Amino acid sequence: MFARRPILHCRECGASVVYRLPDDGDTHPRAVCTRCATVHYENPLMVVGTVPVLGERVLLCQRNIEPRRGLWTLPAGFMELDETTAQGAARETDEEAGAQIEMGPLFTLLNVTHVGQVHLYYRAALLSDAFDPGHETMQARLFTEDEIPWEQLAFRTVRRTLECYFADRRAGQFGFHCMDLS
Repeated sequence: MFARRPILHCRECGASVVYRLPDDGDTHPRAVCTRCATVHYENPLMVVGTVPVLGERVLLCQRNIEPRRGLWTLPAGFMELDETTAQGAARETDEEAGAQIEMGPLFTLLNVTHVGQVHLYYRAALLSDAFDPGHETMQARLFTEDEIPWEQLAFRTVRRTLECYFADRRAGQFGFHCMDLS
């Protein structure tokens, strides 16, 4: 189970909260304000990104931030309010790699319940091989399947997404992949 930092105070009035079943029939204990009765919901974070491809090569970013600084990842990050998942994935690809893309279809959805996250990756076509990585990235580089630094990938979601991508490419048909990682 995901270990979360408990909510201690109400975001509406600042009073203390207690974890209990709300009076509205909810089936999960929630942080409920002891003064104004506001119910505070805690939901998974959405991570959105792309599998940017140019010909036979996939773009990876070497992380310049923790966690897993120095390891490789697909360009991705947390979705922001007021954006769609595709907009967030495109923004993260620009911020992390400085890559210009044409967005493709949703490719993988990975439930990572032990950290309270859902990861969504879109296929994307790179429009050039010129990159301008942001401060979160040491370098952005293109790799063929044989060149992927498999043992230096930062996250299992990236590994699984890349495995699906290359398997689909070999099969000559891309699908949609949904999986649970515990």
